[in-house]
Amino acid sequence: MYKAFYGLSDNPFSIAPNPHYLFLSDRHREALAHLTYGLGETGGFVLLTGEVGTGKTTVSRCLLNQLPENTDTAFILNPSLTELELLATLCDELGVHYGESPTLKQLTDKLSQFLLANHEKGRNTVLIIDEAQHLRAEVLEQLRLLTNLETDTKKLLQVILIGQPELQQLLKRQELRQLAQRITARYHLLPLTQQEIALYVQHRLQVAGRHEPLFHRSAIKALHQYSGGIPRLINLLCERALMAGYAQSKVPIDANMVRTAASEVLGEEIKQRKLLWPATAATLILATFAGAFYFFNLQGQGGIAQAGIVQTSEQSGVDSQQAKQGQGAPTPAMSSQAAQTQTAPLQTQTQAEQVGRQLEESNASLSADQRILRKAIAQSRNIDTAYAAILGLWDKAPYVGLTACQSAKQQGLDCFQQQGNWHSLVRLNYPAVVYLQDERGEPFYGTVVSRQGEQLLLQLAEQQLWVDRDWFTRHFAGTFELLWQAPSYQPKEIGRGSAAAQIQWLENALAKIQNKPARLVNYFDAELEQSLMAFQRQHGLRADAIAGSQTLVQLNLYLSDKGPRLQEALQGSMQGEGRY
Repeated sequence: MYKAFYGLSDNPFSIAPNPHYLFLSDRHREALAHLTYGLGETGGFVLLTGEVGTGKTTVSRCLLNQLPENTDTAFILNPSLTELELLATLCDELGVHYGESPTLKQLTDKLSQFLLANHEKGRNTVLIIDEAQHLRAEVLEQLRLLTNLETDTKKLLQVILIGQPELQQLLKRQELRQLAQRITARYHLLPLTQQEIALYVQHRLQVAGRHEPLFHRSAIKALHQYSGGIPRLINLLCERALMAGYAQSKVPIDANMVRTAASEVLGEEIKQRKLLWPATAATLILATFAGAFYFFNLQGQGGIAQAGIVQTSEQSGVDSQQAKQGQGAPTPAMSSQAAQTQTAPLQTQTQAEQVGRQLEESNASLSADQRILRKAIAQSRNIDTAYAAILGLWDKAPYVGLTACQSAKQQGLDCFQQQGNWHSLVRLNYPAVVYLQDERGEPFYGTVVSRQGEQLLLQLAEQQLWVDRDWFTRHFAGTFELLWQAPSYQPKEIGRGSAAAQIQWLENALAKIQNKPARLVNYFDAELEQSLMAFQRQHGLRADAIAGSQTLVQLNLYLSDKGPRLQEALQGSMQGEGRY
């Protein structure tokens, strides 16, 4: 009911598994890499554990999509079975026929014959057991015996055990020590960090049709606090918070809405922490200024000088004298005022005044470029400023009363948001609004205007600065957004059953992006499928060999010849680092 209010085409936070909303954090990708390694030529058992709702099933489904075509898979979701029931279920999954009331030996013999026949055909067999913490010890031992069937180089049955942390304890039992020794790879999936939660939430909103940020950074912090980084809980909290925002006709979603959602979803009263007595406040204020002094003093000793600021753009018109003003750093008066409370002792006031003087001295010791950078960051806390800059690069302007993406849409452009890194940004070669973090983890926003080798021209408010790759990588929060002009017509997807003309277009597009000659194709052959899947994997898309909406957008971004680029020489080509 709230989809139209937020500009959504779908419910982005449903807890039902939907492959279109697949989001792999760095932890999920690392887990996937461990499982893939464990299923190598010699793999036997592979172990994936994690708390409820951390995305274990998501990782296993991704693994299934990446398995080669010559793999037969069996997926068991209910492992509360006896040895006989488990082997019968495995036979059912693999299509192995058996008679009425089979014995354990008959089922074992049938499976052994199937595994040997599969090996002779050049096929692999993989068994995935979810919720494996419910397996009985005798059932696990039966599985181990089944994996005894092997050649000189590999096991004929590979088993992936997925479960909660209790599974690790189960495998430590004395009677299962032989199985534990056969685990070739294991990974424990941790919850999402606060930064990953921000990327996760924005990714799901983008898939559902909204490109503008909807959750305030305070709401993201609250989501991390109350969900503990568990994706399933994040979905529940976001869903309830969106309903609250809709009821109040309020955007963006703030921390109070998330707090209310947490009290409803988690079934407990959420209380805000309050200082118990004034002296505690005075102590915290003093600690804050001491920490600030330490931070700025480090900068004064070269912290920012080493950050990679190459030079100040002459177009900005901001000189060193202007940069000395409006630093936003606490002054002695501010420090003294903060420390002068009725309850704070005289010694506290004296220490606070001393901290203030030290802050002023450290600020004065900064170079001109360091002061310009600090001021530019302080003026770049509002993302609307960065959006206005990127619209300007397209000779457009924001409309009053509309969001940046709505303004772009009214003027024939589309927004595209992506999570990635330096390679992702320079590969696409478009100017982009980038989400950044300062040394204290506070967000600010800039616009990447141009690129020269390992340097980017970054606009922060009215200031343009050349920054190097190291500085950008350390401050980049992983999200960027660009504008582009979409083609007038684009099919919903291109796959094996598509028209020959669409399949040929896909071949031509991939060939151009990969900088190789295009082939004449009459059908969706294996080479085109592999080429498409490689492109999808490189761009963090689901490698399903189907050019769906997200894949087609990614392809057309490279093929478009409209609008500005970071480096004009790279337009229409993927030559250079990080490319095919």
